[in-house]
Amino acid sequence: MPRPKTLPNEEVLDAALAIMRKEGPDALTFAALSAACGLSASTLVQRFETKSRLIQAALLQAWDRLDRLTAELATSAPKTPEGAVALLVGLSGDYGGIESYADDLLILREDLRDPALRARGAAWRDELSAAIEERFEGAPATPAGIGLMMAAQWQGALLWWSFDPRLPVTDFVKMSLERFVAAFTEAPGGD
Repeated sequence: MPRPKTLPNEEVLDAALAIMRKEGPDALTFAALSAACGLSASTLVQRFETKSRLIQAALLQAWDRLDRLTAELATSAPKTPEGAVALLVGLSGDYGGIESYADDLLILREDLRDPALRARGAAWRDELSAAIEERFEGAPATPAGIGLMMAAQWQGALLWWSFDPRLPVTDFVKMSLERFVAAFTEAPGGD
């Protein structure tokens, strides 16, 4: 079968991300990507120049997708504390099982190493926190900064789940976030 002459960057970057998820970022080479997508290594070098730019492009595309998913979930989740839980549970479904989650932590390392990717992460944190905050507007006794606090609780729940992944991640996250919301929405001393 002949090699394809062209392939959209989106598909090439999907293949790059798949390699990173399956084998880790260090396994992503122009030769490995060539074998995965069918374009010649020289064509890939012309497009992306260096391995670090290739990784950055693949992860920026992943951030774009996460931004879109977050916006979609924020549009559909009710503007209630329960809607905040639903939004974060919806984002948790993308993690899959423990092996997938563990592999994605290797990719997170790449996000933390690159200033442009760190900036994307910080921007997403702000968008997500604001979307969560909207769901608590009008709720009694809601502390300032509840959006970031709940996002941090969510990330912590994902990490704690990873040490004992007997439940599906979405079930564990939902239970954890419901307890978090209850701490702020139930009357003190009440049931």
